[in-house]
Amino acid sequence: MKTIEKNQTYTVTIDDLTHEGLGVAHIDRFPIFIENALPNEEVEILIVKTGKKFAYGKVLQRLNESIDRVPVKDMDLLRSGIAPLSHMKYEYQLAFKEEQVKRVMNKIAHMPEIPVFATIGMEEPYAYRNKAQIPVRKMNDQLATGFYRKNSHELLPIEDYFIQDPEIDKAILIVRDILQRFKIKPYNEEENTGFLRHIIIRRGHYSHEMMVILVTRTAKFFQGNRIAEAIQSELPEVVSVIQNVNSEKTNVIMGKEDILLAGKETIEDQLLGKTYRISPQSFYQVNTKQAEKLYQTAIDFAQLKADDVVIDAYCGIGTIGLSFAENVKHVYGVEVVPQAIEDAQYNAKINGAENVTYQIGKAEKVMKQWEQLGIQPDVVFVDPPRKGLAEEFIQASAELSPDRIIYISCNPATLARDLERYGELGYQAQKVQPVDLFPQTYHIEAVVLLSKAV
Repeated sequence: MKTIEKNQTYTVTIDDLTHEGLGVAHIDRFPIFIENALPNEEVEILIVKTGKKFAYGKVLQRLNESIDRVPVKDMDLLRSGIAPLSHMKYEYQLAFKEEQVKRVMNKIAHMPEIPVFATIGMEEPYAYRNKAQIPVRKMNDQLATGFYRKNSHELLPIEDYFIQDPEIDKAILIVRDILQRFKIKPYNEEENTGFLRHIIIRRGHYSHEMMVILVTRTAKFFQGNRIAEAIQSELPEVVSVIQNVNSEKTNVIMGKEDILLAGKETIEDQLLGKTYRISPQSFYQVNTKQAEKLYQTAIDFAQLKADDVVIDAYCGIGTIGLSFAENVKHVYGVEVVPQAIEDAQYNAKINGAENVTYQIGKAEKVMKQWEQLGIQPDVVFVDPPRKGLAEEFIQASAELSPDRIIYISCNPATLARDLERYGELGYQAQKVQPVDLFPQTYHIEAVVLLSKAV
């Protein structure tokens, strides 16, 4: 077998894609992962990194082009991982995501017979993100905003993020320039010095209300109120300016402390016709239009009836449960983040939903308490983070014996693992609907209907 060496060039043909959309080529069955390469393309590559089981290559020259390729708008969108699939035609991206879900249903869940439908896409698959989290660093004695080069801490200055709401892109530059005028010192990661770490901006898709969050290393913010005034005067949509304090030397973006600098503490937006209050730390789907399709799919799968009792696990600020509360008997929501539960209770009030109950805590523990109180759900909705469900949750939800479980997933691999476990407990997956919430990236959401085996 030929030894693959760093800095050597080879001509290879791409024969597959990884789940992250990297091209895969083989030399004597040894895999090489290559950015910006598509199946059937013959490419000349330079090996940039080698390991025992695989290597990474970089395209020097493309000898032929795939029919599924489109011109890349900005190579930094690939280099930073902002839009790693932006070299693919959108139809191809949707087919790629469907294939990823089918693969895990086959290889991890061992359920090749369960139908996986075609991915639901967007009409305009760009400019969709309603939230930006942008690092601020020093470059040429100026404040610079952009995104890190993949797997590094080198900042690539970027002004057009392609997948973000263009009004957010404009606001980032205006906020950055105001901070420059006030001589704010950017954060230095190596030394854990400086002041301003990140600019976070949220904008309501329907309401257009904007929130600006300045993440700082220390709480003392000289001229913070004056800066907030300047931001509001130059950006009329900004109704909330918040300082978030994060003094830890960490990759986690936000700290626990929020300080109101101007305006109100929250913004509002709509989703499926309901209004929601969004706090600085709240989880809110970043693609509003596709989130509506995702939630509508979940609701349709559930076939809700007027006398149904529903549990909304990982309920966040209430977006899923409140979307259908008027059509069922009662909704019970549970969430570990206290602020999210506060928001959910407020959201229930402003939407006139009186048949909802929210509780703070770990879903598996709270569901056990509900079971002891004699609460018998007909349907359980679950929308976990990327790591999927804890074993205790799977057991607790199965013990409640609902007729149907609706699983909304943001990670096909952990979804497939959890579906296999549910199968052992008597809950059979019936159908899977992938939904593209993150066009131009390799992330995939999917909705699954599970029914109790009779």
